[in-house]
Amino acid sequence: MSINRVFVTGNLTRDPELRQAGASTVLQCGIAVNDRRKNAQTDQWEDVPNFFDVIVWGARGEGLARFLHKGMKVAVSGRLRWSSWQTSEGDKRSKVEIVADDIEFLTPRSDQSAPAAGSGASYEPPNQAAPSVEVLTEDIPF
Repeated sequence: MSINRVFVTGNLTRDPELRQAGASTVLQCGIAVNDRRKNAQTDQWEDVPNFFDVIVWGARGEGLARFLHKGMKVAVSGRLRWSSWQTSEGDKRSKVEIVADDIEFLTPRSDQSAPAAGSGASYEPPNQAAPSVEVLTEDIPF
């Protein structure tokens, strides 16, 4: 048995494109997902982006097209699909894309140019100061 499931959060790299594919519609966009790696030369941690194409089929894609825009932070759940092709020059190309089942909006409504509705709820964490070290170590028995 195989399991093909992916869940990523990141920022949209471009505005979505809604196209007709036969009798159905398809929404295409891109997402950048950061990966933390330690730079061997500087010994510092840095974010390295991974870029994925995301596609959403049917009515769900049509609805999302009205609200998604470049730079928006989203959570995407779906499955991975690998495809390969040959260019007109004879070069072989391939890519891994995410076929999305669901896209949740993570950008707060105040940061969006269009109101969020339907697919996900906006969430803004409360502004709370982190507890001091004394409070965190107060009940440790050693």
